[in-house]
Amino acid sequence: MFQLKQIAVIRTDFPEKFGIPRQSGLIDELRSTLVFEPEFRVPEALRGIEQYSHLWLIWEFSKAVRSEWSPTVRPPRLGGNTRMGVFATRSPFRPNPLGLSCVRLVDVEYDTPEGAVLHLAGADLMDGTPIYDIKPYLPYVDCRPEASNGFALAQQEGVLDVEIPQELTRLIPEEKLPALTAVLSQDPRPQYISDPQREFTMSFAGLEVSFTVSGNSLTVTGIRKT
Repeated sequence: MFQLKQIAVIRTDFPEKFGIPRQSGLIDELRSTLVFEPEFRVPEALRGIEQYSHLWLIWEFSKAVRSEWSPTVRPPRLGGNTRMGVFATRSPFRPNPLGLSCVRLVDVEYDTPEGAVLHLAGADLMDGTPIYDIKPYLPYVDCRPEASNGFALAQQEGVLDVEIPQELTRLIPEEKLPALTAVLSQDPRPQYISDPQREFTMSFAGLEVSFTVSGNSLTVTGIRKT
């Protein structure tokens, strides 16, 4: 029987699921690095890849593997109560736990101790996610402006205003601040939780970031290095 081979692993600023953008491409400020497994550290396999601005990644929901699958799931976008068919969603709980993400290719670095690596922007993946394949994104066939969104836009998501007190801003590495601000602006909370008194904490780039949300404003209440 055919078996998938892991060709690479991706390194991102998200050690856990909470806080990861809901879709790829939403936050271009996010940077990640794709490192190939030793068997696939062959420069010839990347010949011509710099001609493309964007790539498709096929990857595994490695933290959502289950022995059984359900024909219906409850998408968080619909409040976590409405059931939809698993094949009508992007839920990680699937018969085959595979994901598909479109990312921007920032650079190819050939001379590293780990062979050639890809520097990417806009990935929506947890640190350490296994990668099974890479394919070029082709706008003339992959872009469908006339496509319908189904229930994905049933609840429009607004961008939050993010306030980080100056004394906390100093604790954030300068190169990480734009990405962190953009992640927070997308409202990482589960959509069915709206308690303005509740404090949330997410892990990002070696930091524990605590915040509250009231209306359209998100306020960072604490930063702690991990």
